[in-house]
Amino acid sequence: MNTHRLMNWKKFFSLITAVFCTFFSRAAETPPTNSAAGAIEMDSVIVDNENRLPSIRNHSVSLGSSPQNVMFYFRVNTNYGFVPLRIHYQLQGYDGDWRKDPGEMNLTVRFFNDAGDQVNEKKFTVSGQSAGWNGSLKTSPLTHRRESVVVPAQASRLMIVVSSAGPPATAGIYVVGNLVVTRSMSNAPAEMLMQFPTEHQLYDGETNLVPQGWVRDGTARSMAKIVRLEQESDSEALAIIDDSLISHAEWHNTLAVAPKVVPGEHLIIEWNEMFSIGVGDPRVGIYKNLPRGNFHFHVEALDVMGMPTGIGTSIDVVVPPPFWRTFWFWNIVLVTFVAMIMIIGRYIIVRRMRQGLLLLELRLEKQRLLEQERLRIAHDIHDDLGARVTQISLVSAMARSLPIDPDQAQVDFDKISEMSRDLVTALYETVWSVNPENDNLNELGNYLFQMVNKFCERAQCRCRFYVDLLPREMPVPSQIRHNICMAVKEAVNNAIKHADASEITVRITYAKFMLTILIQDDGCGFDTEDVVTGNGLPNLKQRLKDINGVCTIESQPGHGTKIQIRLEVGPVRLNIE
Repeated sequence: MNTHRLMNWKKFFSLITAVFCTFFSRAAETPPTNSAAGAIEMDSVIVDNENRLPSIRNHSVSLGSSPQNVMFYFRVNTNYGFVPLRIHYQLQGYDGDWRKDPGEMNLTVRFFNDAGDQVNEKKFTVSGQSAGWNGSLKTSPLTHRRESVVVPAQASRLMIVVSSAGPPATAGIYVVGNLVVTRSMSNAPAEMLMQFPTEHQLYDGETNLVPQGWVRDGTARSMAKIVRLEQESDSEALAIIDDSLISHAEWHNTLAVAPKVVPGEHLIIEWNEMFSIGVGDPRVGIYKNLPRGNFHFHVEALDVMGMPTGIGTSIDVVVPPPFWRTFWFWNIVLVTFVAMIMIIGRYIIVRRMRQGLLLLELRLEKQRLLEQERLRIAHDIHDDLGARVTQISLVSAMARSLPIDPDQAQVDFDKISEMSRDLVTALYETVWSVNPENDNLNELGNYLFQMVNKFCERAQCRCRFYVDLLPREMPVPSQIRHNICMAVKEAVNNAIKHADASEITVRITYAKFMLTILIQDDGCGFDTEDVVTGNGLPNLKQRLKDINGVCTIESQPGHGTKIQIRLEVGPVRLNIE
């Protein structure tokens, strides 16, 4: 009775302890209370030779965009007292299946001579898992295998070896049943040399089965076992259940009962097999050129039969897209593009508005200049041509009212003729100044040459004229041409009438859009600081000032006079900013 109550109290305290452990484990978000839950741990992640270990502590890692070489290192934590026999891993979202090192076991045919020395061998390896393997010896299907070998020279006996002596860390199971070795003969039926199991197989006890003529061998012989296969009517089969990462085991027949063979003859080896083989020491998973996306790297421990144990570790893996493929980047590009379009559009609109305003100003200025030119022509016709016509009319009337005197009539006719020529000359000057065909620098030079030549010829004064090559395509508006002509005319008239010059020199040059006209005489000269009003010099300077030109006068008594006219003449430019 006391024993029964004690057991009930133990169950009660066990229940209470389990409840508290569950509560605190959930509160602290700790892993399940499995002593082997942390047997596998992530060690580091190397991305293109760069260690990303710090981020693993948060159970996630970013590999950066376009990783070329990624290595996931994991390790076995021996402090948990559990050492996984086999390990496989998978990058979920990228791998279609688990990755694992296949390991290797083998069935080997060894040949010996009469002295018992091995002369050759033929090895048939197996790795991974056989077709249909489900982790059970009772329900997993067997695969039939048939191989042929030629007996080498000097060989006299045959040994069959079933072994796990592959890589040292190989772990798993290899089952060989219904093993038959026959000699192939061309002129006779095949002769059976060896068979396992036989009909009357003898064992050395019930718990440690050893078939007659066979021995266990290797560094861990206990891993060599005999299993019963329901698939083959409960017949026995040779098995290697390798659950050690440092040892191996094997089955082989003894040389005492080994069948005899003859060099050169053909042997057929047939057997049924099933297997699940792996490696217990993989420590790194390697991936090349991972695409962008979200993945989950998972490492899991397997038992000796290759079945999952539920023990493992995992981390989330992120391969972000390059920055030029991100949403925020294209948002910035879009905003920048829209801003540039708006800025360019605003610039174009402002530029067109300024162009329009400038063109309007130019049209208004042209209209203003045209009005001024029309007003000037009207004034010239009224003041100059009108006065000349009136003078001719008065002289003609006076000549008619006076008594007829041939000498006086000749004088009057000469005066009327001279005034008529002056009227024609003035009219020609007016027509020339308004004709648009003369709005160029070459025509201006030609006209100045004709005008100065006429004045000097009429005054019987020598004239020297030096003119550079003046471009016809350089425009000169009528207002500028008129003021230049009037200024030159004024300077030549002053030299003829006031300076009593015997020779006048005119030089016209044009360089770098600057027109320079120099009028020089050898007359009496004058003192420029004591200029008598009424000689036209102030009017000459004012004309040049009106067209943005400059007029300089150099003269000394007895040394003649130099008048220089400078004016910028160039193509029209539209400065729009």
